[in-house]
Amino acid sequence: MFLDSLLARNPELADTAADLHRRGEIPPDTYVMDLDAITQNAALLADAARRLDLSLWFVVKQFGRNPELIRAVARAIPRFAAIDTDEARTLHAAGARAGNLGHLVQIPHRALPELLALRPETVTVFDLDNARAVSAAAQGLGLVQDVLVRLEGAPGSVYPGQEGGVPLTALDTFAEQAERLPGIRIAGVTAFPCVLCDAKTGLPEPTPTFDVALEAREALAARGHRDLKLSAPSATSVASLPLLARLGATHGEPGHALTGTTPLHATDTGQPERPAYVYVSEVAHTLADGRPALFGGGFYPRAHLNSALLPRTGQRLAVQDAPAENIDYYRLLAAPGAGRPVRAGDTALLAFRTQVFVTRSKVAVVAGLESGRPRLTGLYDAQGRAL
Repeated sequence: MFLDSLLARNPELADTAADLHRRGEIPPDTYVMDLDAITQNAALLADAARRLDLSLWFVVKQFGRNPELIRAVARAIPRFAAIDTDEARTLHAAGARAGNLGHLVQIPHRALPELLALRPETVTVFDLDNARAVSAAAQGLGLVQDVLVRLEGAPGSVYPGQEGGVPLTALDTFAEQAERLPGIRIAGVTAFPCVLCDAKTGLPEPTPTFDVALEAREALAARGHRDLKLSAPSATSVASLPLLARLGATHGEPGHALTGTTPLHATDTGQPERPAYVYVSEVAHTLADGRPALFGGGFYPRAHLNSALLPRTGQRLAVQDAPAENIDYYRLLAAPGAGRPVRAGDTALLAFRTQVFVTRSKVAVVAGLESGRPRLTGLYDAQGRAL
């Protein structure tokens, strides 16, 4: 999906990743991350948001909750939105500040005292039970916690496994009871996804769920709530920030824009954020019909894979589809042309949409590409632990 963009805009990363693998410094099934590019992308996003009077909470699940990269991003965007409790702990330990917790995954009730002690700017609640639990935990800490009401997504827009939220039709009933809870204050609303990139053009467009969030904020304002936040996550990038500002959002949550890998970046190489990672694998064996098999581990089911580059021969081979329900021990490529043999051990480079935290991959961080002096600064697992 992103291989053409990577080779056009960050070929030094591809060359460095291939060289690290050839020298045995990184294994197959490794995402190589360009620290310099991610630092620059974060600064671009922060500057664009500042000009539009928007706030940002950054998200790191897509690059493996990596402490080096977290520190780099946090210098430009200090606050984060954590997907779950483990991510919140990793981000806090790396020095970033809590912006929004409970973002996609509710905070388990027994973890609330620990995470509220981080003094997050907001906590997202999906229902009244979770609002009550946050209130009780906040009271135990002697504070009042600002919460965002998560709205149920518009019909047909909710991803399986991400169901939940307060239905718009039940918002008044929810608010009436939440307003009585002494440990919380309704500070705004959120929903997911509020923005998606068009499948053909890659351009960011609001979803019907964005309309739900806007209606919900108006309803809460009519109840007397003031200065309400509206966080509108998904596909947050320099290109989508004007859309968020125009429609009335207060917060964006950049994730893939930090690595230059939103769908828009696959179709438009003129976007300001540069591609900042490449996936490294290796030919494990070749089938009797000539198709090479690559080591797997990092092939995310929604990756939109199309081709792999084998640097030794310069070949680009098509990546064959594989059912999402199967374990990705290997991934097959199309057979190479006659007279261009592929060997076991050959390096393979791929660039596609990923969520590193759900893989069994390694993450290698490289710095110095901008200066022409690349160096490997660390090797980590998919959860950000140093290896």
